[in-house]
Amino acid sequence: MSRSRLVLPALLIAGFVPLISGNAEAAAESPLSSAIFRATHNSYSGNVDGAKNSIAYQLDHGIRFVELDIHDNEYATSQDYSVGHDSPGNLVDHTGNPASNRLRDWLTVINAWSAQHPTAAPIVVALDVKDDLTDNASYAAGNLAALNQELTSVFGSRLYWARDYPATSPSVDALRGRVLAVISGDGKTRTAYKRDIGYHPAVAINSRGQVVQVNDSGAGVLWYWTGSYGADGRVTWLRHGRYDTGVTPAVALNDNGDLVEVHQSQSASTLWYHVGHLGADGEITWSASRRYDDGVLPTVRFTDAAGTQVREIHRSNSSNQNWTWNGSLNAGAMTVAWSGNAKTSDARYDATTSASGASRVHVWNGADGSTPAQTLRIDTDRFTGDRIRFPQTAFGEFQKGDSAELQQGALFYAAPAGESSFITAARQAGRLVRGWDFDSAGNATNPLANYPATNHPYDTWYQNLLTQSGAAE
Repeated sequence: MSRSRLVLPALLIAGFVPLISGNAEAAAESPLSSAIFRATHNSYSGNVDGAKNSIAYQLDHGIRFVELDIHDNEYATSQDYSVGHDSPGNLVDHTGNPASNRLRDWLTVINAWSAQHPTAAPIVVALDVKDDLTDNASYAAGNLAALNQELTSVFGSRLYWARDYPATSPSVDALRGRVLAVISGDGKTRTAYKRDIGYHPAVAINSRGQVVQVNDSGAGVLWYWTGSYGADGRVTWLRHGRYDTGVTPAVALNDNGDLVEVHQSQSASTLWYHVGHLGADGEITWSASRRYDDGVLPTVRFTDAAGTQVREIHRSNSSNQNWTWNGSLNAGAMTVAWSGNAKTSDARYDATTSASGASRVHVWNGADGSTPAQTLRIDTDRFTGDRIRFPQTAFGEFQKGDSAELQQGALFYAAPAGESSFITAARQAGRLVRGWDFDSAGNATNPLANYPATNHPYDTWYQNLLTQSGAAE
């Protein structure tokens, strides 16, 4: 798209000097962190709130930052998030846009446009999460693993993952045809995407590189993570969810993906077990919880190559004496037949460490920079200190007033357009900055926000400002 380069006398008199004193071609050769892009606020609202028209129209007219507000209210029935401002469908303009409020339909529009315009400057899709996704107890309930999966399934190879972003900012040209996703909105959700908190972590790995980690919440809720040990020696976490109540869990995993989990009740010294099966997608099918003894601090291991025999060792609830059980797994019935209960001088197993061949995993708690001391961490035989967390598919956004841990490592910053000091400082620090409700030329800062997100992208003042600033297309 060609645009004439117009001078802005009023802005220049006011002291505004564009960061990029050139045109879109010059911007293309600049690092992404220095470039300016046309951006809209609440992009889904079209002409219902502002004057933006449809998503496709916006992209056709140079918009490269699209914001979608999303909710999880209807996830249980639609298996998708819903677009809308205060609630699903609120302020949504369906004219020229998808007829539904389902996020996948809206993302598909952006993906289709990107596929048809492979030389376009990178599109940023900001998902302003209006609900707390941390209370979604599983992938099936719409937790952040499900959001990751939706992004990767819709955008495929066009999606530029946050984990792949280099230390030195790539150029705009290097990212043409790509889509970058940013998680904005609810602070608890953004924090949970970066790290997880848990107590008494335990882990198991099998010869197929499947990994299961379990922990308690510190308040009597039991959670699991599942992942895959990769060729690079790191674990990619696939699924996360809540599976029971209790404390001090431990887990054993055989090569068929069958697992035996043991834990102590929170309110009494009773011991319980689950049998589970880990699927190829990383999801666990769990049996009911069954009581098998009294005691504390249970641990468990498979003891045979076939993965059918287990041994459990726990401590007495009234002394330091350890006790043991032998168990026979019936994977089909998802039960364990326990026998041979007796005192033992053997130590309890190290529930925090597991090995299969040369592959070794160890889980622990520890702060990572600004994160809390109970941050879940993992060491392998080749790497130490990785966080147990969702794959960093999307970028997390840092906003004024957020915690230090949300700021740690953040590339994308955002604030209302009137927060000139915040925007200017972030730009000078090399961050990618969005100023939302950028609805007046008086909001212009020096340097200008990378993404001045407006409700009126076709107004003359905005067009002139972005053209003069050499906005990338």
